[in-house]
Amino acid sequence: MIKLVFCLRRLPHLTREEFQKYWLESHGPLVRKHSKAMGVKRYVQVHTTLDDTVNDEMRNVRGGPEAYDGVAELWWESFEALAEAYSKPEAGQAAEILLEDERRFIDLEQSPLWWTQEHVIVDQ
Repeated sequence: MIKLVFCLRRLPHLTREEFQKYWLESHGPLVRKHSKAMGVKRYVQVHTTLDDTVNDEMRNVRGGPEAYDGVAELWWESFEALAEAYSKPEAGQAAEILLEDERRFIDLEQSPLWWTQEHVIVDQ
């Protein structure tokens, strides 16, 4: 399995609550609708808690930046399976629809994404 990780920051005019509500209730179902065309095997949204007090305390102790508003994780069987899915026009059309929707709530310039390889250290 391969995984795409997308660390999300909301557009400035949205509160974290508005951002997460839209992401979960509008964008999530849109991803579900188009997942088969894109060959997506798993899609998970990881939402930052709305209680900034706890996040701020952790950030201050470590001297780190402000937390992302959430993380999207998408899995495919392999890069070959991804390429096969995207060789069909439906996948490209679905990706365009999702990107258009992402522009409504994600600050894309401040939201990095990358391919990952997992190394499980603890799995109880």
